[in-house]
Amino acid sequence: MLTKTTESAIQTLLYLVLAKRPEPVPPRQIAEALGLSPSYLSKINNLLVKANILRAHRGAQGGVTLARRAGEINLLSIVEACQGQVVGDYCREVSDRRQVCAFHAAMLEVHEALLRILSKWTLADLAAAPAPRRRKHQHLCRMANVCAGSGHP
Repeated sequence: MLTKTTESAIQTLLYLVLAKRPEPVPPRQIAEALGLSPSYLSKINNLLVKANILRAHRGAQGGVTLARRAGEINLLSIVEACQGQVVGDYCREVSDRRQVCAFHAAMLEVHEALLRILSKWTLADLAAAPAPRRRKHQHLCRMANVCAGSGHP
């Protein structure tokens, strides 16, 4: 469901939230901490800047910062910045759901649930519990490297 680019974008943003640095963070530092190539991270950062999720700062003290507070950035905005609009293309132009086939009714429900859930979860929510509570599950967590790289326990 999520592409590697979207997952890496979430990791990047979560890294910035957990680092709690008011000054811009150099992309090279983020790339090293997350094990991403600098050119790949640059592509991701460009997508997030265009979506007004990140702000890029140029110059000797340059880097990136969040463009908005973590509680204002939901997963839907990140997914759409990286993957495009989440669309459900099922039985178009039907105003009465009872007129569609069962498959399309089910897919419409899935689409609506997906949008609702991605809209509900924010970066602040993810930062509240960035790693598994039990150490033995850390190797299974896709966000564990974010915590390690940001200095978060």
